[in-house]
Amino acid sequence: MITIVDSGGSNLGSVQNAFLRLGIPSEITSDADRIYRASKVVLPGVGAAGRAMSVLHARELIQCIQGLKQPVLGICLGMQLMFEYSEEDLVQTLAIVPGQVRQLPRGSGLPVPHLGWNSVEWVESVSRSRLVDGIESGAYFYFVHSFAAELTPFTVGISEYGHPFSALIEKDNFFGAQFHPERSGATGARLLKNFGALER
Repeated sequence: MITIVDSGGSNLGSVQNAFLRLGIPSEITSDADRIYRASKVVLPGVGAAGRAMSVLHARELIQCIQGLKQPVLGICLGMQLMFEYSEEDLVQTLAIVPGQVRQLPRGSGLPVPHLGWNSVEWVESVSRSRLVDGIESGAYFYFVHSFAAELTPFTVGISEYGHPFSALIEKDNFFGAQFHPERSGATGARLLKNFGALER
């Protein structure tokens, strides 16, 4: 069973429906015990970093998420929350992955938020993430965001919008996708299927 953390975001249903289309059972919950017992955990998010962190604090889920040992996938804001700090709302986040989340540059002539399809290149100097088995470097995914994580040693996929940013990360059992795999067609579905097949 994949457990989707109810962190107050608005894309919970679409993430659950994406797993349903793949025949992968899932549930949405904010109960820490159920999250601990899950075979895999998804931390989704559409919204603001400050509010999401307030919700996680109020539901006493901070230490729960930080201590998870099973595969965990952060999506969009959920990935950003895995870092140490976000310029959005100037908030301390979960500090699972070293690095910061910064606002996309507004002086590049590109509109912010970054909305639509963009390519993601796999980082060749690191081991290929298990999430991208069967997905070619340069594949397109769907993005909706105004903030992005800087490049780190845990970046395994890079996209560009004014400047390069982390589009896919992997650190131990924690994975993060800045894009929305649940809205990225067959390529996104393959990534979610790969996540569903991961073992501890």
